[in-house]
Amino acid sequence: MKVIISGYGRMGHMVEASLAERGIELALATDDVCSVDDALASGCVCIDFTTPDAFRANYPEIARKFKAAVVGTTGWYDIREDVFEAFRSRGKTLVWASNFSIGVNAFFAAVQRACEVLKGQGYTPSVEEIHHIHKLDAPSGTAKSIGRIIEDTLGVAPQIGSKRMGEVPGTHTAEFTSGVDRLSFTHEAFSRKGFADGAVYAAELADGAEGIYEFKDLIL
Repeated sequence: MKVIISGYGRMGHMVEASLAERGIELALATDDVCSVDDALASGCVCIDFTTPDAFRANYPEIARKFKAAVVGTTGWYDIREDVFEAFRSRGKTLVWASNFSIGVNAFFAAVQRACEVLKGQGYTPSVEEIHHIHKLDAPSGTAKSIGRIIEDTLGVAPQIGSKRMGEVPGTHTAEFTSGVDRLSFTHEAFSRKGFADGAVYAAELADGAEGIYEFKDLIL
């Protein structure tokens, strides 16, 4: 497997290091994925960590050029059906996630199971996320994913709070409060490495898969 990184910022450099740790070939890292040679791209998986605006502009070319893509960029989910169709119509593979951390995806599963148990028992849910001051979207894509899990499973839409502080990689808390007790789940990232490692793992899965997948559906 060969990988091209789209978005050579902080996350792009972390992905590069994770690829090296796993012995996976990095063919190219670029901030201009649309200019990548078609012949090179056709044999590669694209790992995209750019910005919402960049991905919105680039996804048609990513779907056309690459054999598969792993998208860690958030802030585009309002056009998800257009993105999915761009890949589906070309027979290309897409793996996307609001968060590629393995721990966060275990967190998703735990929250969903808790909602199944708590449904109809008078619990009020809430979600809070804390991120570094450079993060562009609020609430985070991960917080929105937690909110969707809670609403779909518990039947109640949670309030979502967002804070931007220093260089916090990401902390998410889902809380369920009743008249008799409070249940809380928290995932705290110590660095961005977990996101990069998960994205590289997703690329390995995408290389042998066909279709459109949310990452959690491949690993849970």
